[in-house]
Amino acid sequence: MVAKTTLRWVVVALAMAVAAPVVAADVTFVMRNDHPNAVEVELYSQDRDHVWPGDNQVFYLDDGETKQIPLSCEEGETICYGAWISGDKQSYWGTGPENAENCENCCYTCTGGQTEQINLTE
Repeated sequence: MVAKTTLRWVVVALAMAVAAPVVAADVTFVMRNDHPNAVEVELYSQDRDHVWPGDNQVFYLDDGETKQIPLSCEEGETICYGAWISGDKQSYWGTGPENAENCENCCYTCTGGQTEQINLTE
């Protein structure tokens, strides 16, 4: 009888763990375009199939513009930026267009708050 009751509690505990909601957080990417041309930016989750802003849209930064890009993400999720010169996807920063490249220091963990200013330069 004890083993049967213990097994039920294990099953209930496992079911609750699987059904536990994902904790949401907000993070703001602070990006500055120090390139003489406009740039386009997308933010890519490395933990799930999600892109900001999504729907074939991009964040657009004119030359000299600083933009704060707030987004909702899952607590602990890794997010990388990809940026490129508008009209020239061969000149990029971070993971580039379509999250296709490897990068160093272009990913952040979703823990709330904001990133340091990310400077896109020549």
